[in-house]
Amino acid sequence: MTSSFPLSFVRLAWSNLAAQSAEQLSLAAVPIVAVLALGAGPGEIGLLATAQTLPFLLLSIPLGLLADRTSRRQLMAWAEGLRLLAFLTLIASLVMQRLSLELLAVLGFVGAIGTVGYSVAAPALVPALVPRDRIMAANGRLELARSIAFTAGPALGGALVSWAGACAAFVLAAVLSGCAVVLLLGLAEPKRPEQTARHPLLELQDGARLVWRHALLRPILLTAVAWNISWFVLQAAYVPYAVRVLGLSAGGVGLTLASYGAGMIVGSLFAPRVMAALPFGRAIQVGPSISVLAAATMAATLLLPTAAVAVLSFFLFGVGPIIWTITSTTLRQTVTPNAILGRVSAVFLTVNMGARPVGAALGGFIGASWGEAACLLLALAGFVVQAWLIFASRVSQLRQLPASAD
Repeated sequence: MTSSFPLSFVRLAWSNLAAQSAEQLSLAAVPIVAVLALGAGPGEIGLLATAQTLPFLLLSIPLGLLADRTSRRQLMAWAEGLRLLAFLTLIASLVMQRLSLELLAVLGFVGAIGTVGYSVAAPALVPALVPRDRIMAANGRLELARSIAFTAGPALGGALVSWAGACAAFVLAAVLSGCAVVLLLGLAEPKRPEQTARHPLLELQDGARLVWRHALLRPILLTAVAWNISWFVLQAAYVPYAVRVLGLSAGGVGLTLASYGAGMIVGSLFAPRVMAALPFGRAIQVGPSISVLAAATMAATLLLPTAAVAVLSFFLFGVGPIIWTITSTTLRQTVTPNAILGRVSAVFLTVNMGARPVGAALGGFIGASWGEAACLLLALAGFVVQAWLIFASRVSQLRQLPASAD
């Protein structure tokens, strides 16, 4: 899978697969353990989910600044080590029968800090490890790993909890996390030029100003924000809609959601062909276009309420965003100076994560006021907007990757 890349990137790719798999295993296992072992209800599960997502909003920017000031490899290793420590503490609490919802929330928060540190540093490290003409292919490898982890992790986590108990799932997650740390420690990171230390707010201002003023970065950010809001409007309504209107059981709902992961894998595999066949600007627009088609397919269930149509919709939602992520991340890495890649990645991560609760709240309000069907139509309108944003931008004019910023 990575034989044509430098050894340092191969280590990063396998580390990424291990880290992503550990995260997805734990994200699946934690709510199951909370319900079965601690009797948690919807409110408690919501608080656990909040604890696992809050670090993305609070710490993406600080860790992005740190990624531009220190070794990105070391930051990722320390971040993954922190997540490993959270897993080991969780295992110990299960063995000693001292687990509580409060401890589960705290450990979820700590583990998510590790996820944030890894997430802001990895995209900033890629351009230093591979030649410029291989950056897009390298991003494709990382996204394929994420897709595999996203698909297999939840199923494996649930199966382990059911068959072997909660400890087994977290032990496997800890082993994978430890492997990720070992792989990172053996990675050779090229030395970066030393920079004069400045006030963190001034450094953050550099990254935010570049994103907002750049004719290519700004539409990418706005498109991602519109996509995330629309996606979470849909997510807020889908499960009750699937049960009440489509008549799906819990297993049926799970099957439709699983098709999203299958679409991610297919999108990862076909992305290189798409990017080879189209001008670069058009390749970037493929993802938003497929998302519109996916949203229209979901809206079609209002006329044809069957599980098969919903499965097709989620499959398309998996295919499109992966192609978008690979192409847009490559463009961002290319036009951003290497010295500020960490904080620019953090700006994107923070804004995207901030858009998600907005979409969820909007979906909840619209669904409660006008029903789930209104959410589906609103989501479709939002996906049309995100496609328009990228089609109306200067990205459309790109025949190939622009010149590197460095």
